[in-house]
Amino acid sequence: MKRITATVAGSLIALAATASFADKLTYYCSAQEDWCQLMARSFEDATGIDVNMTRKSSGETFAQIRAESSNPKGDVWWGGTGDPHLQAAEEGLTMEYISPMRDQLHDWAIAQAESAGNKTIGIYSGALGYGYNTELVAANSLPEPSCWKDLLKPEYKGHVQMANPNSSGTAYTTLASMVQIFGEDDGFECMKGLHANINQYTKSGS
Repeated sequence: MKRITATVAGSLIALAATASFADKLTYYCSAQEDWCQLMARSFEDATGIDVNMTRKSSGETFAQIRAESSNPKGDVWWGGTGDPHLQAAEEGLTMEYISPMRDQLHDWAIAQAESAGNKTIGIYSGALGYGYNTELVAANSLPEPSCWKDLLKPEYKGHVQMANPNSSGTAYTTLASMVQIFGEDDGFECMKGLHANINQYTKSGS
């Protein structure tokens, strides 16, 4: 049975021998769009195999892979936050793979692979934060936020947007970070306060 492989960028080339028996590779990408397109083009240039790329958030892709588990449609899942990949590995939705270039990765990336039975691996890390439009803040006479809890203030009501934690791995990581920073009870209270000020949830945080 074909399963999704969640792995590093280099594994796309390593998978060329398997993919060479087909004329198309189905690739699910949960990184930002330009990275996804670059990966697809690079694989096509290196192998001559057409890539059918779908870009969705981590949560959406995980839900799709789970829904397709009895008849998998994809070959590779690349990018997005780590938790959905780890969950997919735990549920047996991804397959074991060890890249010959694995030793070039950071220890934290390899540690993720080892914790998941080599069914996923870390490929990048980034800081989690928020941004704001200085012109809109000034136009609405709002104070510039300096910490997460500033976004809970009533004056920001209707001026905050974020991705939906039900579909976005980034937003789920935000929720988990609030719990880690403030504790479980206060963390969820922060998210409730933030929810009161949000005017729109997007599907993806990338």
